Amino acid sequence: MEMIRGTTLKTLLLISLSVAATLSVCESLPLSTKGRWIVDDVTGRRSMITEGLHSQPIGDIADKISEMGFNCVRLTYPTFSWTRVDYYNKTVAESLDSLNATEAKAMIAVQNPRFLSLPLRESYERVVGELGRRGLMLILDNHVSKPMWCCEREDGNGFFGDKFFDPEEWIEGLSQVANRFKDESHVIGMSMRNELRGQRSNQKDWYKYMREGAKAIHSINPNLLVVVSGLNFANDLSFLKKKPFGLTLNNKVVFEAHWYSFDATEQWNDKPPEQECKDRAREFYREAGFLTEGDNPAPLFISEFGMDLRMGNVADNRYFNCYLPTVAAKDLDWALWTLQASYYYRQRSLFLEEVYSVLDFNREKPRNPQFLEKLTILQEMLQGICFCKFASPYYVIVHAKSGLCVNVDGEKKVHGSGCQHRTKWTHSGDGWPIELMGSNLCLKAVGDGRPVKVSTDCQSQQSRWRRVSKEKLHLAVRDEHNHTNSLCLDASSSDPSSIVTRKCTCKEGDLNCHHEEQSNWFQLVPSNIP
Repeated sequence: MEMIRGTTLKTLLLISLSVAATLSVCESLPLSTKGRWIVDDVTGRRSMITEGLHSQPIGDIADKISEMGFNCVRLTYPTFSWTRVDYYNKTVAESLDSLNATEAKAMIAVQNPRFLSLPLRESYERVVGELGRRGLMLILDNHVSKPMWCCEREDGNGFFGDKFFDPEEWIEGLSQVANRFKDESHVIGMSMRNELRGQRSNQKDWYKYMREGAKAIHSINPNLLVVVSGLNFANDLSFLKKKPFGLTLNNKVVFEAHWYSFDATEQWNDKPPEQECKDRAREFYREAGFLTEGDNPAPLFISEFGMDLRMGNVADNRYFNCYLPTVAAKDLDWALWTLQASYYYRQRSLFLEEVYSVLDFNREKPRNPQFLEKLTILQEMLQGICFCKFASPYYVIVHAKSGLCVNVDGEKKVHGSGCQHRTKWTHSGDGWPIELMGSNLCLKAVGDGRPVKVSTDCQSQQSRWRRVSKEKLHLAVRDEHNHTNSLCLDASSSDPSSIVTRKCTCKEGDLNCHHEEQSNWFQLVPSNIP
């Protein structure tokens, strides 16, 4: 299962599950698109066996998703479970027996006993219905054709014409799913195919079959968002620069991309984090992010991202400290892989643990509460489209490593704290003050290692901030006591609520920053939400 955020599509969970939190906050369904945004139609505002049934009642799982701040689930399914009778007529119990998953079967009998006798297709329908009753939206994701772990480059499931991937059968499966859930308003979209890949991949067939699949879904249920993935494991949509998709389906087309660290593990481990962040962010916008910009922007959501939540993976930790400010700055919708803490059967193993899961192995509590706190800024809707002309734009200052915002309390003290009640700042560009919106106060450095403050002295060099370094994630002023040095905004690794300035260690062109802790990475995130 995957999870999605917020309220339009802000955040999403993947089941096999993904969870999402930013298909923005919607006030009504169905959803449509407007430029690069996903909006609700009324106001125009942004608005095989499912894993985990052995551990908790399905209703309890749904409640946990909402409690963690997610509003949508990306629920995966294989084509064969809708097109081949020997797959969809098999019961949950029979499927588990075929895998010798006797322990999982016994546990489901305790937690969700009614599921065991259900055919696989009906068990999927039951999960969709229960999640909807608990107020969650769903995107139904065609993950594979033949049920198996995804994804290997040459596993027969990768591209049209592969051993298990017959295009006509695939379209029949999409049509079956669209028809079955056309009266379920909480099913707000269908993702046509996960991670197209392999040696057969080519643009000609991509345009042909993705268009045919999109038209098939839309002809059956015109209310659904149709989610379109690209090539190379859902990383590459760059070919759309030269030849657009050619369909809008009455403002229902949304593009998706994936972004993980394992596409560049060696680089994240070995290169200076700032340099690698710059390179990976540019690559993402070159291959997919460009869709949200220009004269004809289109909606894009990152339908999979995630990391090892045990927090011992250096590459993953550095990657996420880059991902968070990059995505926040563009207010992109996203889906987090994943919800399931283990798998009934994966790659010939029973109960293989999923270390990317937001839940612990027993699904009783979050695996890493601090990680969920870091997601808060991404679960917030930061940019509006209908009422934005009535709102003054401003910035939120986000600390990349903690996800906290730089806020000012009632006593005018600067500190790092949650972003739900965030301080609004204005900044006219490099060399200008960062001002507290609606006041005559600005952010001022006091000295190396000392807390910053807000001051009426907005003309001194200690109040004139510049974005420095390769990815512009360092905010710096001149050191009053040593004019050859710059002081960078920083936060204590042990106490990120303490916002200070320290001598800048990684400036533009500095190649000796391999071990930078990223505690001094801050992003000026634009917003216009009153």
